[in-house]
This record gives sequence, structure tokens and C-alpha cells, in this order.
Amino acid sequence: MAYTIGLDYGTNSVRCVIVETATGQEIATAIHGYETGEAGIILDASDHNLARQNPADYLKGVEVTVREALATAKRAKGFDASQIVGIGVDTTGSTPLPVDKNGTPLGMLDEFKDNANAMAWLWKDHTGHAEAAEITVLAERMRPEYLAKCGGTYSSEWFFSKILHCLRADATVFDAAYTWVEHSDWLPAVLTGTDHPDRLKRCRCAAGHKAMFNDAWGGYPDADFLSKFDPKLSRLGATLGNKTFAVDTAAGTLTREWAQKLGVPVGIPVAMGAFDAHLGAVGSGIREGVLVKIIGTSTCDMVVAPGTSTLPDIPGICGIVDGSILPGFFGLEAGQSAVGDIFNWFVNYMQAGGKEAGSHESLTTRAAALRPGQSGLLALDWNNGNRTILVDQRLTGLLVGQTLHTRPEEIYRALVEATAFGALTIINRFEEYGVRIEEVVNCGGISEKNAMLMQIYADVTGREMKIARSGQACALGSAIAGAVVAGKAAGGHDTFADAQKAMCGVKATTFKPIPANRETYAQLYGLYKQVHDAFGVKDCAGGLANVMKDLLNIKDRVNG
Repeated sequence: MAYTIGLDYGTNSVRCVIVETATGQEIATAIHGYETGEAGIILDASDHNLARQNPADYLKGVEVTVREALATAKRAKGFDASQIVGIGVDTTGSTPLPVDKNGTPLGMLDEFKDNANAMAWLWKDHTGHAEAAEITVLAERMRPEYLAKCGGTYSSEWFFSKILHCLRADATVFDAAYTWVEHSDWLPAVLTGTDHPDRLKRCRCAAGHKAMFNDAWGGYPDADFLSKFDPKLSRLGATLGNKTFAVDTAAGTLTREWAQKLGVPVGIPVAMGAFDAHLGAVGSGIREGVLVKIIGTSTCDMVVAPGTSTLPDIPGICGIVDGSILPGFFGLEAGQSAVGDIFNWFVNYMQAGGKEAGSHESLTTRAAALRPGQSGLLALDWNNGNRTILVDQRLTGLLVGQTLHTRPEEIYRALVEATAFGALTIINRFEEYGVRIEEVVNCGGISEKNAMLMQIYADVTGREMKIARSGQACALGSAIAGAVVAGKAAGGHDTFADAQKAMCGVKATTFKPIPANRETYAQLYGLYKQVHDAFGVKDCAGGLANVMKDLLNIKDRVNG
């Protein structure tokens, strides 16, 4: 028997699973919350755009979770740590961190330990929104091909926006950094002793989707382009190299030091890292024609297409990258900047009805009793900006139709419906450009725990909603990557197709569209798109005079 370890670095915590490579059975799981900041995130009350993390939390997380998972696994019959043959890692992204010439994160040095700018810049940090707009404008004029492969607009969630903002906001930190490294590259490099900038490998996933890397133009953006912002940025670009690696490549082998810390065999391969959503798609069994929705604090929507196919550039998505999800396939990424975060905002900040009545459980129970359109409410899912298809982090949320009789559960349901409308907008964008969606598989805690949400998603999209078998699909995807770099001879698998066939599956329970609900939601979606375009599309011609009254007409019809 052989096992692999999958590490999943999420927004608030790190998860570790130990998985049997022959069956995908998860024999142990451990979770450790990051200790620095609020729920693991360094925030700034004066700037809602700021979100950073302490890289020291990442190191403690791997040690604590692997040790705890091993302690649990040892209770399984026949298990021994010597049977672990590989490790895989996924992280949030773009989450870059500045490192010195030795590869040490600045945030772990005494000089910078209290400086948020020296920490890891979490994916949801939008302090570089002005820089993102500037990058977009220059690329449109000077290098339009850069934008064509990442949806037409560069985002404040991404690599160069954050680095350029640091250069302008804190030159001391920028000048102290030899280079910047994505979390998804840094953690595997640390485990394998390859974190020195001269030895570090950079992953295809992060570079292609967030840093405008493409082999067609020689790798990362060229020096002439970067120097237009600042010569210092061009010098930083020279440290990035011109080669990236997919997840079927090993970052290296586990060092003796880390093998002793974790209690696993020295020298086992550690796969190249990737973003959580991309390996979550792998763990959910992604293949051509399947859309995988990773539903968490935000969502990522993942699709693959054969590497031999000719794909059009698709406006508004987060990139088309060869090998970013599965080797031999183009990886296509889209998503919503907030989903679970919107529900948490309403529960934690609004606290409607008090702690008990305003809990997720109570609101969901009462909201599930409502019929589509009954509340007369319509919301936009932009509380953290719009990732796809508008790519505009300066957009904000909206609730239309409230009256003096509006109840908390009605608002809660309207927020869920808004995220479903956003999900349908993404599906439609893929299909408008010839990428067919034949099946939808969801993963993440929300999809498992909230049947109301899954039914609403089925009713809004008109598609059956399936749920990945694993409750830790991202970590399972990482474990699959660990199994592939280990290879069949060591007890793993030689290809991702073989590994997915053995280790993935979906749950028996699915959610199918209810025709009557579908009809009402089709009307509501038309209004959503009207509001979506009016607020989000520049120079949109449509007016909004009808929206509130149409919502009332739907409400009256539903209520008889």
C-alpha cells in the first residue's frame, strides 16, 4: 500500500490529508488555523483593500498538520509512515511574498516583522487596484497579447499589481527584496531546500494566470514593458527567469531536516505547487466538458480543453494557460471574488435578529422556505468586486427591492441568488466562445453543507449540480499531484488520468433544476443582467427605470 500527503493552504487555514493512492481513501485529515491577524489575515481598519499573511504561519501549519494527520493515520490498519511516497501542495493565489537574496521572506526578518508590506500579499489584497488599471492601459497600447491571454483586463488580485504597489507605497521593502515568490512556489521550495532564488522553480499555474507568463513571448513580460512603470520593476523581472513547470514535475525531494520535522521518509518527491482551485479541480475529477466550481470564501470556475485545440481569447476570464490544471490541456479559469465571504458579511456584520436568529443555520432554514421571487429582492454579488466577467475590483454590492417589510432571511436568500446569477454569467461567457459545459461538479464546504444553495444554483443555471466525493477536494488534488510525481513504480501513478480514475468520484446526491423555479429565475436573471450591465459595463445604454417595478410584479405573481 502507498499513500501521499496533500497540503491545501486556504485563506484562513492549512489542511493536510493522507490519501491511499490506489483508492483515494482519505485515512487522515488535520486542519490548523493561521495564528496571525484576524482569522489568519493581517488587516488594516483604515484600508479595506489590505489583506496580508505571515509566512511563518505557513511553516508552522505544515508541521502541525502533517504531524497530527500522521498520528491519526497510524490508527489505520497496516499504515506506516514509510509508505508515504509523495507530497503535493496547493495555495491561494496570487499570493506573492518578498524574499531576500537567500530566499528568506522579509516578513520573517527582525527588521520587517512588524511591517505588513513585508508579509505575503494575500489573493484578496486589492491595494494595487490603481496599478492594475495602469498595467491594463499600458498593455492595451504596447503589448495587447499580454491581456488577450488573461481575459482582457489585468486584476488587482494579481502578481505585478501588488509588487508595483509595494514599490510605490514602501520603497524600503521593495528595495530589500531580491525577488518576489508566489506562495505556491515558495512552500514546495522550502520543503525541498530549493528556496534560494538561483534554484527556485516557478509553477506554470501562477505564472500563466496571474503574471502574464507565456512561452509565445519568451516567458514573463519583457524588460522594456516593465521599465515603463519603473526601472526597478524591470530589474525585479530579471530575477523571475523564463521557465515554468507544471504539476507533473517535482520541485525536488524532501530534505532530511523537513523529513525529521514531519516524520515522513527523506527524499520523497514534492510536486510543483499550484493554486487551490486548480488542484481542487483535479481532485474533483475535471476533464473536457466538465466545469468544476470550487465554492468557498470566493469561487473559482475551472475548465480544461485539449492542448491540441484552437481556443479563442475569452474576454473577462482569468486566463488560458497550457498545463495549468492538467498536463496536455489548456486550463481556463474564471470565478467570483466573494461568495462565502458575502454570506459571512451578512451574518457577522449585520447580525440581523441577534446571534441565534441571525446564524447561517437559522437564516438558511427560513430562506429555504421562500419561493423564488417571493421577496421582491435582487442583489449584485460584488461585495469584493467582480472577478469575472467584468474584472473590476472597484465594483461594490447592491440590494434592490427592499421595503419596510423585508426580513433578514429574504436578504440572505437574495445574496445566495446573486452568487448563482454570477455563476450563470460565467457559464454563459464560456459557451459564448465555444467552450461547452456538459457537466458541473462542485466542491468545497458550502456545496456539501448547504442544500438550499445547491438547489438554487441548479434552478438558476438549469443544470444538474453534482458534488465531489471528497470533502477536501483541493487537498486531494494535491495528493494526486504527489502520487503522479512519485510514479507507478513507487506506488503512485504515471499520469493524472490514471490517478483521477483511481482516486476521484462524486457523491450520489445531486440537485436537479425544478421547472417552475427555473421559469421564475429566468425572469430574475434578465433583471440581474440589466443591473449588472448598467453598473458594470462602461457606456451601457440600458436604463434601470423598470427594475424595481418588474421585481414587484414578479413578487405579486409569486404571492398570488
